[in-house]
Amino acid sequence: MKKTVEKEEVIVDDSPLKIMLDKSQSWPEMDALVEGPVILIQKSSVYVDLAPFGTGIIYGREFMNAKDIIKKIAIGDIIKAKIVEAENEDGYIELSLKEAKQALIWSDAEKAIKGKTIMDLEIKDANKGGLILEWQGIAGFLPASQLKPEHYPRVEDSDKDKILKELKKLVGTKISVMIISTLPKEGKLIFSEKENNTEEKQEIMNKYELGQELECTIAGLVDFGVFLKLEEGLEGLVHISELDWGLVEDPRTMFKVGDKVKAKIIEIKEGKISLSIKALKENPWKEFESKLKKGDIIKGVVIKYNKHGALVSIKEGVAGLVHNSTFGTEAKLREKLQLGTTYNFQITLFEPKDHRMTLTHLE
Repeated sequence: MKKTVEKEEVIVDDSPLKIMLDKSQSWPEMDALVEGPVILIQKSSVYVDLAPFGTGIIYGREFMNAKDIIKKIAIGDIIKAKIVEAENEDGYIELSLKEAKQALIWSDAEKAIKGKTIMDLEIKDANKGGLILEWQGIAGFLPASQLKPEHYPRVEDSDKDKILKELKKLVGTKISVMIISTLPKEGKLIFSEKENNTEEKQEIMNKYELGQELECTIAGLVDFGVFLKLEEGLEGLVHISELDWGLVEDPRTMFKVGDKVKAKIIEIKEGKISLSIKALKENPWKEFESKLKKGDIIKGVVIKYNKHGALVSIKEGVAGLVHNSTFGTEAKLREKLQLGTTYNFQITLFEPKDHRMTLTHLE
């Protein structure tokens, strides 16, 4: 007699949920980016096929927020969206197009940082700290410290109002920049016009030393001196007091951008190089080291007034000060000593090595 084997009843679960779980080990999580074809567009909602997980829906506030994007969408288009609700009461996966777009932009920004991508952007505005830019609808900030030398605000004493005035001149122009940092929580990007490579800059700086004489090109002219281009990406400043032994009122009367000049490095400090043009010219004070002394009577011409008194030149590049106090007041000094006029003076202090001389007027 054959033994009867009862067949065990097998229940086959072919529900949509089971099929989805079989095809994927993990259900898409909140904030995940998903993509799929648009299968239906209605007045206030868009449906997206997210097989094998189900159907996604963009509606309500998310529909309103993405109206400008939805206008360009057609049935069959593949779109990317961000999950804001894994499964709502109706069984749909709620999506956000606007947030997906933002997430993709931030992702693109991170890729741009890694790839050191250069982009040409228009300068929208400026403040005392730098420039305001915009990339893919996201506001960005370019600190003044990240500007190349040709765009850096050349302002004496770091006067913030003067810096702003110079930066404002760039508004409306385009500038080549790269993204160096993202601030998603603040909705802001940080840009740089130059690659902020400290090691690379230090390597360049190490090629220069005190006393070195260089042939440079005038890169910029400002009230307080001239900027010299030493090499690509590196400039040095010649302060107005280091342009010539004689009195220099305006550097623009002596040089123009593009001129070739020789200069000597007189200081390297905090990543900046200071140079002197007059250091390569004969020092006119040396001529008088053994010729003049305190008490001597000399002739000199008044060449300039300043807050301390009047500057009197005895030779091009050699000048002494007649202090206001020797006349009692500044007004009396200016009344007695006329610019461009020659008078007799007595030396009250003479230190040629320090280029110092004080005088008193003789009636």
